[in-house]
Amino acid sequence: MTEFYTGAQRQLQDEFATRGLADRLVEAIVTEELTDKQTAFVHSRNMFFLSTIDERGFPSSSYKGGASGFVRVPDGRTLVFPSYDGNGMFMSLGNIEDQAKVGLLFIDFETPQRIRVRGEARLLRKGPMLESYPGAKVLVEVAIEHVWQNCARYVHKMSPVEQSPYVPADDGSAKFALWKRIDVLQDVISTGDHVEAESMGLITIEEYEVFVAQGDG
Repeated sequence: MTEFYTGAQRQLQDEFATRGLADRLVEAIVTEELTDKQTAFVHSRNMFFLSTIDERGFPSSSYKGGASGFVRVPDGRTLVFPSYDGNGMFMSLGNIEDQAKVGLLFIDFETPQRIRVRGEARLLRKGPMLESYPGAKVLVEVAIEHVWQNCARYVHKMSPVEQSPYVPADDGSAKFALWKRIDVLQDVISTGDHVEAESMGLITIEEYEVFVAQGDG
């Protein structure tokens, strides 16, 4: 395994006298592929957090959700997840196209535990794998470089209430996004979305913010 820590990380380890501990943790828990148990954990998740970096070095963190099993592990060194309809900013996917390096954090809030994965990603715009994800625009394939399980003592224990109604169905259909009904966006969304938005009734940004504050949208 190549050097796991950066120079700045090493400096802090030396400052707080944790270099020996840090090295022992790498030896004990950091691997270059997912184990069968870790793979099962990833397959059981319906969300994760994704980190990317842009060409200027700024990080971006995003929440990715879907039905349980939407992240797949074809083999221990590879995982794949879909990119569904979004807001068109392409922050994460743009960063992947440009820089490739990603970090993923999978958390179980019911039985607190978490797994961190990092590697290099690429976008898949066609192929049978994409076709097997109804409603996905593209897929992200991650070549895993490091995997490790973190201490979960600060993970707050929570129970899920319900799955998001916006997750695509088996036929690829999905509930219409509330933000697409905002009036000032009508001239920059697709014609089909504009027609649908008008049929459902347009809303202002202020009205949208009220819906979001109530947990809808």
